Amino acid sequence: MENSIKITAMILGTVVVLALLGVYAFSQMSPSMSNTVSANGQATVKTTPDVVSVYFNVEAKGANATEAKDKNAEIVDELITALVKKGFERKQIETQNFNVYPNTQWINGQSVTSGFIATHSIRVELSTDDSDKIGDVIDAGVDAGAQISYINFELSQALQNQYKAQALNLATQDARTKAEAIASGLGKKLGRIVSTSTSDFNYSPWRLYDSAATASNGMEAAATAKLAATSIQPGQQEVYGSVSVVYKLA
Repeated sequence: MENSIKITAMILGTVVVLALLGVYAFSQMSPSMSNTVSANGQATVKTTPDVVSVYFNVEAKGANATEAKDKNAEIVDELITALVKKGFERKQIETQNFNVYPNTQWINGQSVTSGFIATHSIRVELSTDDSDKIGDVIDAGVDAGAQISYINFELSQALQNQYKAQALNLATQDARTKAEAIASGLGKKLGRIVSTSTSDFNYSPWRLYDSAATASNGMEAAATAKLAATSIQPGQQEVYGSVSVVYKLA
């Protein structure tokens, strides 16, 4: 009997010790239950776009998927050949999306499939220093049978990386400034960093021309696009960064 009482007491003692250790560990891991301050930092950096991108959509129909794909490829090959002849490099031309799907329509309340459609989205990238060549790109695409979709002023990947780092750095400084002000108001000082998180950074390309916003098509669309591209100069764009930091209060 005494042995069973001793064993029970030992088990209870172990459970209590483990429970206390768990509470301590949880309090150390959970910033919300400890003496902390959280601050959100934001920053906006302005820069001028260094890239102009012209987007085309190539669409072709065929009795079957292979025929639609081959017809589409002929237009794309003609477009690429025309651009290369005008002095553009192959690396400036890239596929954004390619798809082949049944040509399905609703007729008299019924779904009717007639052949296939192949679509190919293509992006042609130029430096803003070569923006006077946009007309050549548009002509090459339209003459080959492609439809111009839209034209953007954008940031190259190198410029995105540069200003991403700058925006996040400034956002982190902003978060610390706010946290220090809160700590000072509480009569405290900032201690170690408990955790950080970021919503990364964001920027939106500046659209020069969008076919969806106009009723024109074909050569009329090309003329409208060229007019927009030659009459508008790139302005500064905003790159936004956001960071959240949790500090221990000392």
